[in-house]
Amino acid sequence: MPKVLISDSMSPKAAEIFRSRGVEVDEITGQTPDELKAIIGNYDGLAIRSSTKVTKELLAAATNLKVIGRAGIGVDNIDVPAASAKGVIVMNTPFGNSITTAEHAIAMIFALARQLPEADASTQAGKWEKNRFMGVELTAKTLGLIGAGNIGSIVADRARGLRMKVVAYDPFLTAERAIEMGVEKVDLDTLLARADFITLHTPLTDATRGILSRDALAKTKKGVRIVNCARGGLIDEVALKEALDSGQVAGAALDVFAQEPAKDNPLFGTPNLVCTPHLGASTDEAQVNVAIQVAEQLSDFLCDGGITNALNVPSMSAEEAPRLKPYMALAEKLGSLVGQLEGSDITSLSVEVEGAAAELNQKPITAAVLAGLMRSYSDTVNMVNAPYLAKERGLDVREVRHEREGDYHTLVRVTATGPERRREVAGSLFGDAAPRLVEIAGTRIETDLDGDMIYIVNEDTPGFIGRLGMTLGAAGVNIGNFHLGRRLADKNRGGDAVLMLSVDAPVDGAVLDQVCALEGVKKVKALRF
Repeated sequence: MPKVLISDSMSPKAAEIFRSRGVEVDEITGQTPDELKAIIGNYDGLAIRSSTKVTKELLAAATNLKVIGRAGIGVDNIDVPAASAKGVIVMNTPFGNSITTAEHAIAMIFALARQLPEADASTQAGKWEKNRFMGVELTAKTLGLIGAGNIGSIVADRARGLRMKVVAYDPFLTAERAIEMGVEKVDLDTLLARADFITLHTPLTDATRGILSRDALAKTKKGVRIVNCARGGLIDEVALKEALDSGQVAGAALDVFAQEPAKDNPLFGTPNLVCTPHLGASTDEAQVNVAIQVAEQLSDFLCDGGITNALNVPSMSAEEAPRLKPYMALAEKLGSLVGQLEGSDITSLSVEVEGAAAELNQKPITAAVLAGLMRSYSDTVNMVNAPYLAKERGLDVREVRHEREGDYHTLVRVTATGPERRREVAGSLFGDAAPRLVEIAGTRIETDLDGDMIYIVNEDTPGFIGRLGMTLGAAGVNIGNFHLGRRLADKNRGGDAVLMLSVDAPVDGAVLDQVCALEGVKKVKALRF
């Protein structure tokens, strides 16, 4: 039974879902990093919110950990590269609190437009300063959207309902998607110059950190109002204070800060500033939604192999996983075969699918090929860290999908290229379940890839098989299965033959040397699957 730790407070529905799916769950919250390190090795999964910090040190102690689920969008509190290197899947729940966060941004826009917090404080203090609080209408104003993803698109929809014009800056926003959203796609400088209100909805990355810098704020329309319910590091807070003081920015509403909890910030006390303590996802509905989603996602993975909303591995639904599983087993064996035959000389890799395989999600198949290939370098490789190991080695990976169906109803072909050679292998599924090698180096050969095997290339001449059998028999090597393919030099005579032998136990180097010394042998390699 898989075991999950919930280390941050979340809706009890999460634990209910885990138990209903047959997952053992412990709810232990409020622990120090050392206390968490002491117990994390007992768990296959970790469900967190924003309090738990998943550091490289914690991951080192997580000897059994397979998956981390973040109930929410941001994963700033997770060392994703370290998790990837360790082979731990990192998931988030990007949709559970999207509406709540978008509504909070809209509420902040209203608060800025009508100076609601200041008017409330003044009125409750016994003042009646009706003429002091002169707001602005939202109708016909231009909203500048920085980040047009899931939350940004909801904000745009709500803003259009308020009869605002929406311009959007997002490098990943296509022209077609912009039309579908009803927004105008612009570059950042154009947005800064035109927007009456600016709202940020982008993750914090090296590319977005400080996107509203001092220089960017200077390019804004004078009197702009800025809302940030995304990540604090997106805005230069010192520069924002200066812009508020000078009147370049008429108002700012912040739900997030560069340092949280924000108990001391240079912005505090600045006029025309609205602040909330990271409440974007703080509604009853959102808290329940993200708890349910993270529990369902972790359960799908631990029980069925489904991967949803993963940040460091290709996703595949729980429905896809059973169909993909035999293909991934085949792909891993093909990758392992190429890796064992070619070693570290590979510089590029092509993964082709055709027939029934071409109808599937190819990303997990490619990841499985890389996992098999990279196992030549490390015995701790899996689908998560294999792509990172491949990238570290500068391996160029290409995916090809063919709609055609050839001699086999489904086929996966792996081609590895190095400085001096090219190795191509192909496999299929027999009975839609059993992985089988069907081609190697242009030679048709059908064999399972399982256990200990010997790969031999030799001249196709009479008597060789007898000599090989005698040599292995004298060395006490028992042949389990014998599979032969050959390349025809012409219509009547053979050129080279390819042999794949399964044997009952690993064959030592001395025996391989004897085989290599046989007349006509060109290559011998011991394999293990």
